[in-house]
Order: sequence, then structure tokens, then C-alpha cells
Amino acid sequence: MEHAPPDGRIGLIAGNGQLPLLFARAARARGLEVVAVAHKGETDPALASEVGSLTWVRVGQVNRIQKAFVAAGVKQAAMAGGIGRVKALSEARPDLGAVRIISRLRSFRDDALLRAVAADFESRGITIIAPTDFLGEVLCPEGHLAGPELSPTQQQDVALGREVAALLGQADVGQTVVVHQGHVLALEAVEGTDEAIRRGGKLGGAGAVVVKRCKPQQDLRFDLPAAGPRTLEVMKEVGARVLALEAGRTVLLDAPELFANARAAGITLVGVR
Repeated sequence: MEHAPPDGRIGLIAGNGQLPLLFARAARARGLEVVAVAHKGETDPALASEVGSLTWVRVGQVNRIQKAFVAAGVKQAAMAGGIGRVKALSEARPDLGAVRIISRLRSFRDDALLRAVAADFESRGITIIAPTDFLGEVLCPEGHLAGPELSPTQQQDVALGREVAALLGQADVGQTVVVHQGHVLALEAVEGTDEAIRRGGKLGGAGAVVVKRCKPQQDLRFDLPAAGPRTLEVMKEVGARVLALEAGRTVLLDAPELFANARAAGITLVGVR
């Protein structure tokens, strides 16, 4: 259910990719003022033209984000877009706010960390909401979406990929699995989706099936799986033929272009509930 900030102001903690831009536009279309905080080296600078105010921070500067929101009177905020894991490891600049959160953690897995961040914001009067509260229209629908129909072998590969992806997500490691003719070729870890697809394609040759799904314990406020035209470009590089996404819980970036490109490339795109 969509949240409606009573004061007409919404905060945006922006990561990389197009989701921050989509969120900002959707919030503005609802008459909201968007107060954004963006991460240097991650967030698209074009976000500046989509929001009422923009503050730049480095990864790990939690206190700076909170101060920007408090100064602007923000009571609700969404996290939209990811932070590259390799860059987060090498370029983070944790401030006292990050140290405060980390000191309370028993686990450094993504889910535990993000929930701890959300709890810390909420302790300071800033409720973290799901970006999809404003972006329900960009979630993947169910069914055959583009490209050729799945063959029986591809259907089996999708089922295997979903089973393995559920286990991968349960361990809070990644969301993407690459399969070909019953063989698991690659699992996503710190390298991200694109590199997992490339590795799987190189190992298994043309015809790979790429599966993305939420973790079983997914908190819908952050880190939803996403796919867009860039995903298809990487699949074309290695001859991958199927992209299977979790319906209702995967963000589609530039969906019309994604569908058109899939049809043109002969890549099957399906949403699986």
C-alpha cells in the first residue's frame, strides 16, 4: 500500500542505476517534494534535475544522510538503487553513524545490515519505506513477456535456476543463477549480475538460461532484483537465450525497450510467480 507523507515531502537515498530516477519522477508526479541524498561514484548526476534538493555523500556516511533529512524535515524515505559491492568494500568512508550501526550487528550479511540501517533511521524519526510503494507499475508481470516460447528443456532450466536461486538467497549471497541444460554454470556473489552472466555464458556456451529472484526472506524496502536493457546486452555478449524473472518482485527498467530488444534479439523473457 502506498505511503503518503503528511507534509508532502519524501526522502530518497539514491544508489546506482535508473531506479532513483524512476522513483523521483513517480514521487514528483504525486505532488511530492523529493529530498535526495546521492552516493559519489554510484548515483547518476542526472538525478539533480529530478529532485528538489540533492546532497552528495560517500558510501558509509550515515550521519550525513540523516542530518540532511532532519534539516529538510523528512519523515519518510526510500532506498532506491544499489551500491556496487566491490566499490563499497574498497571506497567506503564510514562515519560515526555507520560505526554505531556496525557495532550492533551480529552478522554483516546484506539483509542484516540494511535492516539495521533502517532501524537506525527510524530511531531518529525517519521511516524507511519500500520504493515500490510509488513504483508498482514497474514490477515484472507474470507470464511470457517477449521472445520465443520456452522449450521443455528451458522450462526445466528455469525451474532448476529458481530452486538454486532460492538457496542462494537464503544464504544472503546473491539473486542470479545461470543454467544450461541442467547444469548450474554461475552463481552471483560480490561481482554482481552482469559478471555472473558473463562467467556462466563463457563456461556453458550459447543457450544459457538466466534466472533472477528475490531472497526467500526479502525485505521489500531494499535490494529488489532488477533487469533492464543492459541485462539483455550482457546476455547477447555470451549468447544467453532466456531471462526468467520473479513476477511481482522484480523491477523492470525501461520495460518497453527491454521487451522490444528481447524480441529483436530472440531472447525469451518470462515472469514467474
